[in-house]
Amino acid sequence: MQWLNTIADELIKLHPSGDIIVSSGVSPSGTYHLGTLREVLTAEVIAIELRRRGRVARHLHIVDDLDVFRKVPANVSDEYTHYLGRPLCDIPAPDGSGRSYADYFLSDLLIAIDKMKLSVEIVRANEKYRQGFFVPAIEKSLEKVQDIRKILETVSGRQLDDQWSPVQVLEDGYLKNREFVSIDLQNKTIEYIGKDDQPSTVSYAHGEVKLNWRIDWPARWWLLGVNAEPFGRDHATKGGSYDTGEIIARKVFDVTPPLPIPYNFINRVGETKKMSKSAGNVITAAALLDIMPVEIIWFFILRFPPDKQLFFGEGETLLRLFDEFSALLSKPDKSEGEKQLLELCLNKVAQPTVSQVPFSHLVASYQAALKDPVKTLAVIARTEYSAVVANEPATITAELKFIDMWLKTWAPEQIKFDLAPSFDEKQFSDSEKDFLQKLGDKIDDAPADADGDWFHRAIYEFKDQGQTNPKEMFSALYRLLIGQSSGPRAGWFLSILPRDWLVNRLHFKG
Repeated sequence: MQWLNTIADELIKLHPSGDIIVSSGVSPSGTYHLGTLREVLTAEVIAIELRRRGRVARHLHIVDDLDVFRKVPANVSDEYTHYLGRPLCDIPAPDGSGRSYADYFLSDLLIAIDKMKLSVEIVRANEKYRQGFFVPAIEKSLEKVQDIRKILETVSGRQLDDQWSPVQVLEDGYLKNREFVSIDLQNKTIEYIGKDDQPSTVSYAHGEVKLNWRIDWPARWWLLGVNAEPFGRDHATKGGSYDTGEIIARKVFDVTPPLPIPYNFINRVGETKKMSKSAGNVITAAALLDIMPVEIIWFFILRFPPDKQLFFGEGETLLRLFDEFSALLSKPDKSEGEKQLLELCLNKVAQPTVSQVPFSHLVASYQAALKDPVKTLAVIARTEYSAVVANEPATITAELKFIDMWLKTWAPEQIKFDLAPSFDEKQFSDSEKDFLQKLGDKIDDAPADADGDWFHRAIYEFKDQGQTNPKEMFSALYRLLIGQSSGPRAGWFLSILPRDWLVNRLHFKG
């Protein structure tokens, strides 16, 4: 956890007294997903670590719901194209619920915040603008419009047109870039060149005027007193929005910009592009929390520094993630960094839901026990994890609920199985039947405490006799037991099955 300790050390050095404000911010333009959750959780864990060190730290999450609607996401009807250009907070929800578009998509994040027990203060941009909170920033920006223009052109390396303005105006319900003419500080209005090139006047005290993004961001740092902020690496490019924001913060708003914490994107396994709301290639925050316990989500995000690109997959990758967390839990000689990681992952987790039994072991045991949690505990109790069953029955039972949902939704087909309710003896060759029946005889005489290694050796004794090649042996075994040509690790799998049922099945009975 060196990356987290370095950030906390730096913030405490920069701010030896007083509250430390950590900010995150996401536009509710589409589904909140694992990629956007990385920003929220990175800000949250920084605040948690600061509190662990005795400091008062607040995490503000800015909902950019006054942002303009720029693109219809893949999971929203094309009919929404006629809302393009309007503020997200002023568009109806896609489900016809009467909520706003922004509220509809924000609800997923609010559910995640509640389930993960995050200490987040939600700040709605549209409310702040409409309450007049941004008035001082709008006035400063228009007072120093030429300075801002020079900063943007110098740092970004692009020429702004003559009509450029640091603000957008709400005109007929749509946010428009209009040429600024003058400001009336007493009446809180601005004059601008409106449609048909006619002079128009609008109040800037009630949300009808919004700062452009590159000015809005540093204005927010100033008005909210932000000391640190994670943001996507696209904003951290040379000449990008952080570079311009840093100088605008210093020269226009006369404040020190927050400690920058750029984070890399999260891709799906096998994909070269980041998860995108508009493209629809996302794993939603809501779905994530149905399948993954809170501590596993934290583990995925925290174990690597924010600048490392992450890859997520719902199948084998998720399975390995559980197993790696389980292995860390059971590791006897944890380093200080590993102890810190576990403490952060389990922060506010009242009932842990990841046991010290490997996830892959639980998945097979649960299916072998016909998805009965009580029978699953009995199955695992016959393995080398009997002590874990005795010590963590509630944790294992809780984990099985996630496993059940995972099997129904995300698990790869090659991992899923059910014990075959019946079989067709005619589908097996004479050599296959001979092998299976002899294996049944051997297992019938097996000691009661025979483990996976014993069964593994028993199978391979028939391989060494050369009567049936290994591929045919295992294929026949899995077809008889689960109706598939492949399955879990054979020796271990046989060891967890009910002995009488297994012997009868191998003898082609029942």
